[in-house]
Amino acid sequence: MAAEQQKRNIVIIGGGIIGSTTAYFLSHDANFNKERDTITLLEATKIAGGASGKAGGLLALWAYPSCIVPLSYKLHQELAEKHGGAERWGYRAVHCGQVDMYGVLAKSKGKEDSNGNSKEDSVSLQKRTQKANSLLRAAGVPKDLDWVAAEGLKSYEEMGTPLTTAQVHPYQFTTSMATLATEKGVNIIYGTATAIEQENGAVKNVSYTPKDDPNSTQTIHADTIILTAGPWTKSIWTPSPISALRAHSVTIEPSRPVSAYALFTSIDLPSTNKNKRQHHHETGTPEIYARPNNEVYACGDGDQLVPLPCSTAHVQCDDARCQTIIDHVSAISAPLRDGVVTARQACYLPNVEGGGGGPLIGRTSVGGLLMGAGHTCWGIQNGPATGKLLSEIVWLGESRSARIGGLDPRRFGV
Repeated sequence: MAAEQQKRNIVIIGGGIIGSTTAYFLSHDANFNKERDTITLLEATKIAGGASGKAGGLLALWAYPSCIVPLSYKLHQELAEKHGGAERWGYRAVHCGQVDMYGVLAKSKGKEDSNGNSKEDSVSLQKRTQKANSLLRAAGVPKDLDWVAAEGLKSYEEMGTPLTTAQVHPYQFTTSMATLATEKGVNIIYGTATAIEQENGAVKNVSYTPKDDPNSTQTIHADTIILTAGPWTKSIWTPSPISALRAHSVTIEPSRPVSAYALFTSIDLPSTNKNKRQHHHETGTPEIYARPNNEVYACGDGDQLVPLPCSTAHVQCDDARCQTIIDHVSAISAPLRDGVVTARQACYLPNVEGGGGGPLIGRTSVGGLLMGAGHTCWGIQNGPATGKLLSEIVWLGESRSARIGGLDPRRFGV
């Protein structure tokens, strides 16, 4: 059957998680013949340069949309087993909980303090341990979640277990998918897509500006073009109802190893308002993900204060927003407070405009033009399913692994 396939020239626009997993599944399909077909991954800056390299990497059976989540969660497990994901991209099962807390920890005195001060801090923490543990147990906090300050705890609620929740390191996972695709014959080109040319209602070419020669224009012939440019999808194909939301995050090397938990938090900090008669509290809701190799990721709320720049290379990071995340997580966890901040970063998440759900996966009204975009904060979770389903549409003519009629781009006017 595979030998009867016509020659295919496939171009994937966007080298984030969706583009990279799509390249992986297209190239690992039995119908792909690298002597006959071409698969090109066109990326403007670098693989995983945007949200795919700066996301949290949480995987959950309780994510959305439900039509693709179980498939994608299962594919994550299979990919990790097949390619050594535990070592290669930090795949592991985790606990997940919602924790509501008061920020009770004073700011760290810093590493420059005298040894006497440091030792005193250490001793006082030790003195609290037995009482702290009983407080945590009384609130239903699991025994191994010992890196949050018991005195500040208001409530804890389990959201997921290692049977329903896992994680990957997004940058490592995305770049691994791209590498595994190139090993099967996918060609990665670095350049910014500028136009999609049509003929008789179907795609014909992709024009792009090479990254290393910005004053020139190159063209790739294509009978299949797959738009996986995340928040930049609209800039390439105007009818795309995809908007952008900026998100900030930090990574911290904690002062001691922490257990494998993903925490959704609500943290009340005392206000810095100098009028002491007013008792205001500043509430933050950072998400905190412990990762292998002694790293903790924390992200804050999104904003739309700065419009989407022309590429991932020009994303502005607001240091004050990163500091707010650090202040909140430091107020509830001594290992995070006393740890080392290793990255302050920002990225843009792609949303479907008008609150219409999404993501959008499948054919558009233009022949040969497919789309996988608008994955919000669940792009890493749903990347494998999206890639597999798009691969099935290309090679088999239809998606077979999940029912995704509700995600059809044509329903959204694309």
